[in-house]
Amino acid sequence: MNIRSLTRGDGVVIGAAVLLFIASFLDIYSIDGISSSADLPNAWGSAPLLFSVFLAGIFAAVLIVVARGLPTVPKVAGLDLGQFGIALAVFSAWSALGNIFDPAGGFNNTGGSSDSGLSAGTGAILGLIAALVLAGAAVATPLVPALKGALIGAPRPQAPQPYGAQPAGGYGYPGAQQPDQPYGAQPGHPGQPYGAAAQPQQAAPAPQAAQAPAGDFSPFWFAVPVPRPLYAEDGSPTPIAELAPGTWYLAVEQRGPGLVAQTQDGRRGVLQDTTGIQRG
Repeated sequence: MNIRSLTRGDGVVIGAAVLLFIASFLDIYSIDGISSSADLPNAWGSAPLLFSVFLAGIFAAVLIVVARGLPTVPKVAGLDLGQFGIALAVFSAWSALGNIFDPAGGFNNTGGSSDSGLSAGTGAILGLIAALVLAGAAVATPLVPALKGALIGAPRPQAPQPYGAQPAGGYGYPGAQQPDQPYGAQPGHPGQPYGAAAQPQQAAPAPQAAQAPAGDFSPFWFAVPVPRPLYAEDGSPTPIAELAPGTWYLAVEQRGPGLVAQTQDGRRGVLQDTTGIQRG
């Protein structure tokens, strides 16, 4: 699981799930005339409330986060894991809202429909807030650009990284190689007064410099804006890996409109969609 593929929206989902877990230990209702320090039940003493609100919300957060980090998302009842988690999060918020209106579940010692002295407790109110935040973040993350940003930013590649020093001096920069060309070893330098004899020597390398970049490729670091599949170099249609936003990868070769990229674990494949990539 690649945690760098998590988004800011996933961070909100995780925070809401933690808040739900804390709220499950607080009072689910309060009674007029009874001190808040009294031994009132929490969600762990009410199985319907525990399963429909608190555990449903926590499980929804787990499914959403796990689905985001997996390269291939499994499906449950025709829905992928993330979609199933979103549906479960909405169910948790809906159940929490119903519990606020009737925290005792219609129970009344006198046979009435509801006890006027009984109201939602701290745990039920905090659980509703957490469930609403969780459901809102789960639904809005694919739609809101601010929530789709990477949760953990990738560090910029260091200067001494492999291939890092080579592009500046040896890949695609024929001008940097000109001092080492045979013409540089001639006694005639631009600053020496050889007159017309020196000019042909200076003009001669120009065609060489114009032809050198034609087949050259400079390896560079890049990051993708959204998760994108990496295909095998033999043209197989099955992805061998998924490039995640927030992680830097090394482009080692141009392959038509795509790039041959190398992952951090040494695997190489073809990135066919290079639109919007960020160069390091």
